[in-house]
Order: sequence, then C-alpha cells, then structure tokens
Amino acid sequence: MSDIEIRDDRAAGRLEAVAGGEVVGRVEYFVLDAPERALVPVHTVVEPAHEGQGVAGSLTRELYAVAGREGVAVAPLCPYVVTWAERHPDEAPAADSALSRAAREWLVAHPGRF
Repeated sequence: MSDIEIRDDRAAGRLEAVAGGEVVGRVEYFVLDAPERALVPVHTVVEPAHEGQGVAGSLTRELYAVAGREGVAVAPLCPYVVTWAERHPDEAPAADSALSRAAREWLVAHPGRF
C-alpha cells in the first residue's frame, strides 16, 4: 500500500486512491450541513485489478481521519464503510441516529447525485 496516494477531491465529492498516476479506488461522498456538518460516504469502488490489496480500507481510514481533522462526524450510507466502521470502533465513532436519518433523507432528496 505504500505506493498508493490518497487525495480528497472535495469539489467532486470523492476520496481517491491513486497508483501510478491512475485512480484505482474511490469513496464517493457528500457533505451534510444539518443537523450538523458531516461527511457521508455513499459508495466505495475499487478497480478489479486492485481488489484485495487494502485499498478500500485505506480509503475508509483516511475518510475518518479527514473528518477527525475537520472536527466533523461521518454518517456512512455505504455498506462497506458501515461494516468497516463496525470492525474499527476505535477509529470510527458512530454517528447518532438523527444524523444518519438526515443523511438518508438528503440522499433521497438528491436522486441524481449518486
């Protein structure tokens, strides 16, 4: 994994894993503003040639690190991120139910976004 660079393209709503100048994985997310500011991951995608190499886990770990540095919560809707967070509670604080509900409502209200 040392040859993977992770970059945050906030404008596009993607955290990208880059290897050899090529995007090999990404977490697609949006920023929720209310009831509190949060990062909301919706999809995690890893290119088939890079599956099983820890790319998705590294992306998810960095997503939580970014949220920590910004002082915001993560309200995961992506099944991979939900499972990862359950397995790493020390790195992935659980979002409260109101925040998770607001994230789901935002996603329903923006059907073309993802």
